[in-house]
Amino acid sequence: MMRDDALRLALAGLAAMAAALGIGRFVYTPILPTMAEALSLSKSQAGLIASANFLGYLAGALLATLPWFAPTQRTLLLSLAVNAAALAGMGLTTDLRLHLLLRLIGGLASAFVLVLASAMVLERLNAAGRGGLAALHFGGVGLGIAASSAVVAALHAAGAGWDVFWLASGLVSLAALGAVAALMPDVEAAPIAGKTAGGNGRSAALYALVAAYGLFGFGYVITATFIVAIVRGTPEIAPLEPYIWAVVGLSGAPSVAIWLRIARGMGVLPAFGAACIVEAAGVLSSILWVSATGILVAAVFLGGTFMAITALGLMAARNLAAGSADRSIAWMTAAFGVGQIIGPSFAGMLFDRTGSFLLPSLVAAGALALAAALSAYAQARRAAVAQSHRLSERPAR
Repeated sequence: MMRDDALRLALAGLAAMAAALGIGRFVYTPILPTMAEALSLSKSQAGLIASANFLGYLAGALLATLPWFAPTQRTLLLSLAVNAAALAGMGLTTDLRLHLLLRLIGGLASAFVLVLASAMVLERLNAAGRGGLAALHFGGVGLGIAASSAVVAALHAAGAGWDVFWLASGLVSLAALGAVAALMPDVEAAPIAGKTAGGNGRSAALYALVAAYGLFGFGYVITATFIVAIVRGTPEIAPLEPYIWAVVGLSGAPSVAIWLRIARGMGVLPAFGAACIVEAAGVLSSILWVSATGILVAAVFLGGTFMAITALGLMAARNLAAGSADRSIAWMTAAFGVGQIIGPSFAGMLFDRTGSFLLPSLVAAGALALAAALSAYAQARRAAVAQSHRLSERPAR
């Protein structure tokens, strides 16, 4: 692969991730306060809409591991088109059932884009010796969050309603689809599936990591879904509402590159655990440090970790699996998806009962701390297995 082709491929991945994840999955956060107010949505209903999207993501990620799933450029572009249509469709109805269906479909499409883009971009970059450009690919999530936040803030300032926010998000995602089509070199996707060897002595570490990944999914998503609502509902920091989600996105754009550098020094699993602790501190900051500084710290810590933890977790799973890691990635995706599905509904129901996000945020921070502890256990188990292998291979005297 030529140097220019590698860069184009990474930029195509950036545009795809920005559209399907940065906008497709996360634009709901800045839209939610205005939408909930206009439609008189309870926090439980708002959380249910978020959970529908995460359920679709879980289903899409698992479907993408099946043998019949064809990782082609056409499928990638089709998934991006469905994502854009589902976003725009949210602005064309006030029916809660249709909102649930559209967010479910959007989640399915965003998962397909994540898997397809990873197959078509990351594997090709690694094969070309340009694996460092993977940070550019993942940086698309933060860029999409920042772009969607800017669009929503500008439309809000112009007096537009929540329905226009969704329609504009669909148009921006459609434009990103055009960028992917123009930038993506004519390449075939690398195979996704393969055999995962069992009985390699690392199962305890892998199971611990899967559990940690599920707890991370639960722990991050509560703040990621409701941080803008928290800002709007707190008079001391309410003026920051138009900017707070942009801070999350801008912090996320370089986060994968930063944490991959940290991981090269301390190891992938320790970096995973450290990032979970930083994120837990951000979650606590969002509800215990009620000030402009506190909420900005929360936004920076959230944006600066959640995509990096995602990348580090998948890297660690591949390291712990013998051979191709499709089965371990499926376990990770399932655990993460379950955590994401439970989180928003759990937080919404507790808010409706207590009138505060304090309790769900405390639980979320505890889940992230437990995820860090499980990653430390996984690292210890992995080290013990490696030591055992070295001892067994030492020649007898």
